[in-house]
Amino acid sequence: MPDIVTAAMIVIGDEILSGRTKDKNIGHLADMMTAIGIDLKEVRVVPDEEDEIAAAVNALRARYTYVFTTGGIGPTHDDITADSVSKAFGVPCEYDAKALTLLAASYEKRGIEFNDARKRMARMPRGAEHIDNPVSVAPGFRIGNVHVMAGVPSIFQAMLDNVMPTLKTGTKLLSATVQCPFGEGRIGEPLAAIQKAHPDTIIGSYPKYADGSFWTELVVRARSAEALEAARAEVEAMVAGLVAEG
Repeated sequence: MPDIVTAAMIVIGDEILSGRTKDKNIGHLADMMTAIGIDLKEVRVVPDEEDEIAAAVNALRARYTYVFTTGGIGPTHDDITADSVSKAFGVPCEYDAKALTLLAASYEKRGIEFNDARKRMARMPRGAEHIDNPVSVAPGFRIGNVHVMAGVPSIFQAMLDNVMPTLKTGTKLLSATVQCPFGEGRIGEPLAAIQKAHPDTIIGSYPKYADGSFWTELVVRARSAEALEAARAEVEAMVAGLVAEG
C-alpha cells in the first residue's frame, strides 16, 4: 500500500481576509509538499482572533500528519499566533531563553534597541522547538505536529527549507495530462465512468476558455505508474472517440 502523508495549512491574518494583503505562501507550500510526496489536503484562512486560531489548530492537527501556520509571530499587539497555539495545546506561552539570546545579539549587532515589542518575537509555547530563521533571526517554532512560521513570503520560504528535511514523506502522486477539445458538458458522463472504473486514481477536469470556445484539460493522478497509465489510456481513448464522432 502507498504511504500517504497529509498536511494542512492555516493562514492567519485579518489583512488576508480583507484583501489588503495577497497571500503568496499557499502556492509555495503546495508545490513543496507535492514535490516530496505530502498531500496538502486543506487550507484555512482565519482572523487575528485567539479562539479562532486555536480551534483551527486543534481541528487540523488531529486530522492531518502535519499542520503549517503562517503569520502572526511578529512584534505587534495583533501578532497572537504564539498565544493561540499555546492555548490550543494547553501550555503556557513564555519567553524562550535561546530566542531571547539570538534576538538580543542580532539587535545589538545592528545598533537597534531590543525593546519589549521586539522581545515578543521570542515568545512561544512551553516545550516548543525552534524553526531557524536565516533571514531575520526571529525563529518560528514546532510543537507536536504543528509548524508555526512567519507570513512574510521570503521568511516563510526560508523557514520551510529548514523544516523540509525533518518531515516524513509519502509516496508521490504521479500525473499525466490529456488535452480535450470539448467542454465539460460533453465529457461529464464518460469521464465519470472512467473514474469509477479506476478508483485508485484521481481524475480532475479543468475547464478552459479561449477564442470563443470551451475546452478541457484532464489530469490523471495516481501513486503507481501502472494505475496512472491504465486510466490515462482510457481517457485518451474517450477523447479520441468523441473527436471521431465530431
